[in-house]
Amino acid sequence: MGVEGIGASVVRKEDRRFITGQGRYVDDIKMVGMSYAHFIRSPHAHAKVKGIDSAEAMKMPGVIAVLTGQQIVDDKVGNLICGWAITSKDGSPMKMGAWPAMAPETVRFVGQAVAVVIAETKNQAKDAAEAVVVNYEELPAVPDIKAALKAGAPQLHPEAPGNVVYDWHLGDEAAVKDAFSKAANVVTLELTNNRLVPNAMEPRAAIAHYDQAEEHYTLYTTSQNPHVARLVLSAFYNIAPEHKLRVIAPDVGGGFGSKIYIYPEEMVALWASKKVNRPVKWTGDRSEAFLTDAHGRDHVSKAEMAFDKDNKIVGLRVKTHANFGAYMSLFSSAVPTYLYATLLSGQYVIPAIYAEVMGVYTNTTPVDAYRGAGRPEASYLLERMMETAARQLKVDPAELRKKNFITTFPYQTPVIMAYDIGDFHASIDAAMKAIDYAGFPARKAKAKGEGKLRGIGVSCYIEACGIAPSKAVGSLGAGVGLWESAEIRVNPVGTIEVLTGSHSHGQGHETTFCQIIAERLGVPVSQVSIVHGDTDKVQFGMGTYGSRSIAVGGTAIVKAMEKVEAKAKKIAAHALEASESDIVIENGEFKVTGTDKSIALPMVALAAYTAHNLPDGMEPGLKETAFYDPTNFTFPAGAYICELEVDPGTGKTSFVNFVAADDFGRLINPMIVEGQVHGGLAQGIGQALLEGVVYDGTGQLVTASFMDYTMPRADDLPSFQLSHTPTLCPGNPLGVKGCGEAGAIGASAAVINAITDAIGNNKLEMPATPDRVWHAIHG
Repeated sequence: MGVEGIGASVVRKEDRRFITGQGRYVDDIKMVGMSYAHFIRSPHAHAKVKGIDSAEAMKMPGVIAVLTGQQIVDDKVGNLICGWAITSKDGSPMKMGAWPAMAPETVRFVGQAVAVVIAETKNQAKDAAEAVVVNYEELPAVPDIKAALKAGAPQLHPEAPGNVVYDWHLGDEAAVKDAFSKAANVVTLELTNNRLVPNAMEPRAAIAHYDQAEEHYTLYTTSQNPHVARLVLSAFYNIAPEHKLRVIAPDVGGGFGSKIYIYPEEMVALWASKKVNRPVKWTGDRSEAFLTDAHGRDHVSKAEMAFDKDNKIVGLRVKTHANFGAYMSLFSSAVPTYLYATLLSGQYVIPAIYAEVMGVYTNTTPVDAYRGAGRPEASYLLERMMETAARQLKVDPAELRKKNFITTFPYQTPVIMAYDIGDFHASIDAAMKAIDYAGFPARKAKAKGEGKLRGIGVSCYIEACGIAPSKAVGSLGAGVGLWESAEIRVNPVGTIEVLTGSHSHGQGHETTFCQIIAERLGVPVSQVSIVHGDTDKVQFGMGTYGSRSIAVGGTAIVKAMEKVEAKAKKIAAHALEASESDIVIENGEFKVTGTDKSIALPMVALAAYTAHNLPDGMEPGLKETAFYDPTNFTFPAGAYICELEVDPGTGKTSFVNFVAADDFGRLINPMIVEGQVHGGLAQGIGQALLEGVVYDGTGQLVTASFMDYTMPRADDLPSFQLSHTPTLCPGNPLGVKGCGEAGAIGASAAVINAITDAIGNNKLEMPATPDRVWHAIHG
């Protein structure tokens, strides 16, 4: 209804405050009596804490307290948890090592906190931290998977012999073995999915305030899911009862998954605020972000794909080792299992799949979900396999994919997921047309004549979004349900407040959620406001991750709106002396069909609150709530094609073209969708060409700053040609699927496939730096 409803490219409401410097982030918040925290972090990857001497620090100006890991343990603050239980193939539970908020005895990665200084100013806290003397007994470290699994390797946790967290599997091993025994061709590939640092624009931060009079805590934090933070802090970490803890996540400057979790710093700030009876503020710097924000990816895999004589896939076998770092983070266990192996069918009919995943502890920063979370790893493996297979079988890569596409829906994969709808041919055909795929051989020949190596790479991804049916994830080990909530408040003058359990960290929810209301009521988006990120204002919700905000959070809004509309129609029908069934809503008015009788929304709302003339038995007010639990995941999919040139003399890669054809279902705001795709593509290309965490043999983070960890800049990226081939999701009333992770999932494989096509060497790992590419060319 109207120009601001579903499908309109409405300019983002929230951008006005952001671009004028009026955003309100955690570090912007000031409180009376504020004190400042600075953490003392281990310089060693593995060591015993033999003693902490804070005597000199306590004499320094402004110092209020120096608190240690042993003190927080003595006060019975709980260890950090992993919220998704995974069972090994032998039936044993995963081996979760204890992770205290500050290490009382043993540190297991560089940057782990052992103590915290609380002072009157940030600089005073930093200065005093330099005076704290920590006596360490350094221990041997294992920074990579192979080293951690060797016989006799140093053990990180007594609970995990051999440093193995779990040895898990999924699929039918016997069926796969049978398929391989009958195969005409078998393709094998070993590959690494490189570790990444999330690098959100806003570093993590926390402000904790303990109110002694009320025995109540307030936490301001950079969180993607404040309600879950409150739940975990109260139920598992023994910080405070839920009704005595308020968690507020104001504006959040990027998350990409790294702000889903509860980190030690939030726990320590809350605990310390009671210890010193002052508000305590901690704002991480970029160095702390590199060392302590949950890293992403870090898989080493071997994959085998079997084909029959007609080049149809008959089986897939995958063995993956996943590096979890030093501890199990909140969702880490699920990433290489149920968020990874369940997507190994991709867009293809693969009758038999068997995947084994071994999770491993190492002396590195803990690893957890990062944009896409398991889906990029699955897509990269599968799409590199398809490209490798096409070269081995000497067939066109696009045609090999088309031959094996799923074409009939719904489709049950052999690895749990049941795809509801899609049109994979439409996406790849749109991408091939956009890039002039047929004309590539001529362009390649022309580039060769100019001394350049030109390549083209295809990547067809699918992901599971709208996470997820609570019953399904519960049966797979999740510790929470994954529904969402919404409350619609129509105020007495007709303005509307939408309270959502979803949270925005840059996706434009304050606009798209308003558009859903505008579509249903025909009111301008300026009449609607979105309230989120405060556990005292919004009923319990599950937050934002996994591209679930519109599919799950948006549907909860629709369900609440349906209740509001039903009551409002009753009020309007009563006022207009008409039948309720004859009332329709158009352009902010309730009209009687076939007549000129109408009443505007503000008058209906006023009637609801004055309550002078309501239908008999009706309660006053116009406010409704809804909880929505999805019936299935949603399954965005698409095809990306990258064309590029490589300079054989330097190994430098230059983009020629990059096209993306995506199926996101219905688009609420096409402009915002395109922005999300651009951002995802940048992250996927960054992983392919530039980004990669490096540890040395002692567990020191070599890539610990932007001097050594290369983030993509504008001139590293191509201009993107985007198109959409939507099929409407049947699982929710909006028909949406989700778009936030797609670019990061599909882009990396397209780039590496294009480079390996250009240089004629399939052995190339990410990041494909000029040095790596040059060596791949010249052997």
